Amino acid sequence: MVLTHSTNHTYSHPFPTVTLAYFLRYSSPQLNPFAAHVLSTDTISSHVDPKTQRLYTTRIHLKKSRMPSAVYKLLPASVSGGTSGEKASYILETSVVDIKEGWMKTESRNLNFTGVLSVVEKQHFKVPSSLEAVARNETDVNSSVMFKSRLGEKIRGKIGQAQESSGWLPGFLGGLGAKGIQRSIESLASTKTIDQLSKSRDGMRLVLERLRNGGVIGVMEKLRQERQRQAAAM
Repeated sequence: MVLTHSTNHTYSHPFPTVTLAYFLRYSSPQLNPFAAHVLSTDTISSHVDPKTQRLYTTRIHLKKSRMPSAVYKLLPASVSGGTSGEKASYILETSVVDIKEGWMKTESRNLNFTGVLSVVEKQHFKVPSSLEAVARNETDVNSSVMFKSRLGEKIRGKIGQAQESSGWLPGFLGGLGAKGIQRSIESLASTKTIDQLSKSRDGMRLVLERLRNGGVIGVMEKLRQERQRQAAAM
């Protein structure tokens, strides 16, 4: 089972500023309060292709668990494996930026909870094609999120075991069924993610406004001072 959600949005800021805001959006809760759930961000690799001049970056984010609590209520403990006690999840983010052509493509996917649900978010930022939009310094972005529950095989296996041992289906599994559980998990995650996408856009807009008002140097200096205070407090 696969569920996909897509949205289109336009930022009233030039493409270079939007790409910078994207990389800064998790830098500090002071810069972006909508990213308070992000515990840490680490860059695994970053390089510029000498031929294409495209920037390739891979980062990993540690976030407070975004798995909906209703998902755990939906699953029996034998299937969830007790993962409801998890407090954080790792997100792998890859991105490619082409400043000359005016586009950036990103992909984010969860690294844990994949036995329950796989979530892949893709974004395509680009300079708009119309001259009017270019003159207004706008940037378009298309976002798509794919949800895929992988519980079907596990649940079908448990149903088969129950039938062989007792000749009847457990009330929970038999009533909802493997596909029903998959659809329910994907639907719950989709509803939560739609809300998260709205908050993510709000966070981006806030970072963009702070870049516009304080300038790149001003924002970077505040981030540097914040890191110094954090290091001194440790």
